[in-house]
Amino acid sequence: MSIFIIRGPEAAGQLIRAAQPLPALVLKSLVHRAIDAGTTVAIRACGSEQELLDALRVADHSRGEVTLLDPGACVNSARLQRLLPHLHNAYVEVHDDDARAPEACLPADVGQRIGVARGYCAQSYMHALEIALDHLGCSEIAEGVHVGT
Repeated sequence: MSIFIIRGPEAAGQLIRAAQPLPALVLKSLVHRAIDAGTTVAIRACGSEQELLDALRVADHSRGEVTLLDPGACVNSARLQRLLPHLHNAYVEVHDDDARAPEACLPADVGQRIGVARGYCAQSYMHALEIALDHLGCSEIAEGVHVGT
């Protein structure tokens, strides 16, 4: 079981720019939390709308079950909004914005969105991971022990 983290470009058009790498401490925390829950994470930072769409299709045909999707500059992409309803994997929409300057979200009824994590800067990814783990029923697993068993 895997959780895919797919990050869209930060800018589109002539100024195509892939998302900045996640801070090392956040990345380390994501990996360790996923391992504690008995899953893995795969991260892909996309430099264009087409790359984002391709990454979502690949994730949907892989062993992943939930995608943490940061649409970035593609949040208003009609192509992205047309693709999401056709994907089998559920997704958590992630925005690494600050609560004082919220980014736009995808429409609420597009695809199998199970939550939105926003307003906590890079820590939004940790919040999104917890939403995904809860959806998968493994949010209580820690140190190899499942609470309630």
